[in-house]
Amino acid sequence: MNKRLTLTGLAAAGLIAAASAAPAQNLRIASAAPAAHPATYMYEKFAEYLEEESGGGIDSTTLGFEVVKLPQMKDALQSGLVDVGNFLPLYFPADMPQTGVAGDLALIGRSPHAMGLAMTEFLVTCEPCQEELNEFGIVSLGAGSSDVYALITNQPVETAEDLQGLRLRSGGAPYSRWAEHFGATPVNIAVGDQFEAMSQGTIDGTMASIVDLLSFRLIDIADSVTMVPIGTYHVTSNFTVPVPTWEGLTPEQREQVGRAAARANLDLTDRWAFQLPAAAREALEGSDIQVIEPDPAFLEASEAFAQQDAEAQVEESGAEAAQFRDLVEKWTAIVEEVGEDPEALAERAQTEIWDKVDWSTYGL
Repeated sequence: MNKRLTLTGLAAAGLIAAASAAPAQNLRIASAAPAAHPATYMYEKFAEYLEEESGGGIDSTTLGFEVVKLPQMKDALQSGLVDVGNFLPLYFPADMPQTGVAGDLALIGRSPHAMGLAMTEFLVTCEPCQEELNEFGIVSLGAGSSDVYALITNQPVETAEDLQGLRLRSGGAPYSRWAEHFGATPVNIAVGDQFEAMSQGTIDGTMASIVDLLSFRLIDIADSVTMVPIGTYHVTSNFTVPVPTWEGLTPEQREQVGRAAARANLDLTDRWAFQLPAAAREALEGSDIQVIEPDPAFLEASEAFAQQDAEAQVEESGAEAAQFRDLVEKWTAIVEEVGEDPEALAERAQTEIWDKVDWSTYGL
């Protein structure tokens, strides 16, 4: 009898030990992107960092692209299907007008890391943005950026005059303004439709990341790539947590999730703006596509318009636009100082942004 009691007690102790060794929290995470997309790479890194930062106290279950796609992320977060998701505010402009102000300054994007970090600090410190996020029922843990968009066309473009009359796919209002300024016609079509539109002659080209040469196979139909810097896509909320999930975490756990996100945010920009463009440039070297450096006058005119456009947006949108512009200037200087190493920049972001956050109240 005593032996049985002893064995039972040992078994119970073993169960308690096993329970204490198991992860205390499991989060359902979703990049909402296909396997080859840089957001998927970012989420793979995030899963690793999450366990590291929490000492194994938090792990994750990844929901694939077949479960949640980017347009579905709003519902997935608000329904509680996803605990941490890749959310793009520009997909929901009516819900995120203040946050979207940063997107109207896309044409000043010249340093991808500076743009992603400026967007991160903007999301954290812009009070109207925090109010929008709270009303939406979500908490944002940072952003990232694409590379600087260029021109991918079916005919050579070297000067501003070469743009006259061209129909160019536009990914948003800033790009449309740029195209119209130079006499081109912007065409708003989905990024996934640009291959068919170019191949059928519906459009003459696109203002896009050169990564699209590979990810959307534009390398098979394009005639030329003009390396005129147009702007970036940076209005992202890479790691977005529903408020109920956030409330269910302790302040210590929130900080652990935040530290993992802070590291992975830089991985997104490194992948999207550096690793994949390098692969695209290598593919260009083995193709018949002409790579064109813009005429100096064209480059100067483009830079001048970008600054004029930013000033106009600040005048129109006010304090939030001015705040974001100033943050871009701040982070451009920091990137010039630190360099483009994602780990070094993540450490700087931790110091400049996240160490100033009160995890007991942030997002609530």
